[in-house]
Amino acid sequence: MSVGYLHYAQRRISKLRGLVGNIAMALLLSAGAQQVHAEHALTFNQAMQLAQERSRQLVAQEAAADTARNLAVAAGQLPDPTLQLGINNLPISGMDQFSIGRDFMTMRSYGVAQEFVRPEKRQARAARFEREAEGAEVGRDLALANLQRETALAWLERYYQEAIRELLIRQRDEAKLQINAAETAYRSSRGAQVDVFTARSAVAQIEDQIAQLDRQVAIAKTMLARWIGAAAEAPLGEKPATEIAHLKEADFDTQLNHHPVLAVLAKQEEVASADAEVARANKKTDWSVAMAYNQRGSIYSDMVTVGISIPLQWDQKNRQDRELAARLAVVERVRAQREEAVRAHIAEVRSMLQEWQSNRERFIRYDETLIPLARERTHAALAGYRGGSGTLAAVLDARRNEITTRMERLKLELETARLWARLNFQTPAEHSASLDH
Repeated sequence: MSVGYLHYAQRRISKLRGLVGNIAMALLLSAGAQQVHAEHALTFNQAMQLAQERSRQLVAQEAAADTARNLAVAAGQLPDPTLQLGINNLPISGMDQFSIGRDFMTMRSYGVAQEFVRPEKRQARAARFEREAEGAEVGRDLALANLQRETALAWLERYYQEAIRELLIRQRDEAKLQINAAETAYRSSRGAQVDVFTARSAVAQIEDQIAQLDRQVAIAKTMLARWIGAAAEAPLGEKPATEIAHLKEADFDTQLNHHPVLAVLAKQEEVASADAEVARANKKTDWSVAMAYNQRGSIYSDMVTVGISIPLQWDQKNRQDRELAARLAVVERVRAQREEAVRAHIAEVRSMLQEWQSNRERFIRYDETLIPLARERTHAALAGYRGGSGTLAAVLDARRNEITTRMERLKLELETARLWARLNFQTPAEHSASLDH
C-alpha cells in the first residue's frame, strides 16, 4: 500500500469524522430546540385553564348565586317593625292655637307597628330565591361549558390553520426546485421557456395561498386571545385526542339530561313554580299589630292605643286568583319551552355525533387511497419529466392535485375537530396543566 494512498485514506477518515460530528451537533441542537419549544408551547389543557382563570362570566354567575342565597334568607324573615310618631288633635285656631299641652284632646303619640307575614308565605318567598340560586349555579356550569367549547374551537382553529400553512410552505419549497430545474433545462436547450414561467406561476399561486393562510392564522390568534389573553401568541403544543368523544350514543339520553342548557331550563321551570306558590300563598291575608302611647298635657291622663289591621280581599277572583292563574300559565309556558328545547337539542347533538363518526370513516379513505394515489401520481409525473418522457405541466398539475388532496384532508380534520369540541364540551370538563406532562 503506497504512502499517498494512506494519506488519502486518512484525509477521508478525518472528513468523515468531521461530517459525523457536524451531524451529531445538528441533532443535539435540533433536540434542544424541540425541548425549548415543548417547554414554552401552549398546550390545549393549559389554554383551557387560562380561559377559566381569566373568565369574568364565571365570577358573575357566582355573584348571582350569592345574591339569590342572601335574598332567600331575607325573604324568610318578618318585615321590620315601623316606628310611629305623631301629634293628634292639634288646635289650629283660637286661644290654644298650635299648643300641644293646653287642650285635653291634644296628644303626642309614640307607637310601634309590626306586620306578621304568615310562615308559609315567608317560606314560599325564600324557596323562590333558593331556586334562583340553584339556577345561577347551573348557569355557571353552562357558562363554563360555553367557555371551554369556544376556547377549544379557537385553539383547534389556530392549530389546523397553521398546519395547512406549513403544508403549503413545504409544497412551495418543493415547487421552487422545479423553477431551478426548468431554468437549467432552458439554458441547456432541453426545455422551453414557457416551462420556466409555468413553474414560477405555480410558486406564485402557492405563495398567494400562504398569504391567505397568514390572515387566517392571525384571525385565529385574535379569537384565541379573546379567551386566554397574550398567551395566544405562544407556539402551540400537541393537539388533543380528537378521535375520542366522551359522549356515547349508548347512554346518549342519560348524558344529555345533565346538559347545562337543559338544566338551566329545568331551573327556570322550578323558579316559575315557586312564583306560583308565592301567588297561592298571597291568597291568605297577613295581619298587623300597632301599639301607641299617647301623651297629653300635664293636667290630663295619658292613653294607650292598640290596633290590629287585616287586609280585606273583597275581590279575590279578579286579583289574587288572576295573579295565581298568570303564574301557573308561566309555569306551563316554561315547561313547554323546556320540552321543545330538549327535543331540538337531542336531535342536534345526535346529528353532530353521526357526522363526527362519518368524518372519521372518511379519514381512512384519504389515508389509504386518495393521498397515496396523489403522491404516486406526483412521483410518476416527476420521474417522467426527469426521464424526458413527461412535461413540466404534468408535474405541476400532479403536485397541485396532491396539495389539494392533503389540504382537503386537513380541512376535514379541522371540521371533525370542531365537531369533537362541540360534542366533548356539552358539559363542563375539568382541565389541568398537569395533564400535559
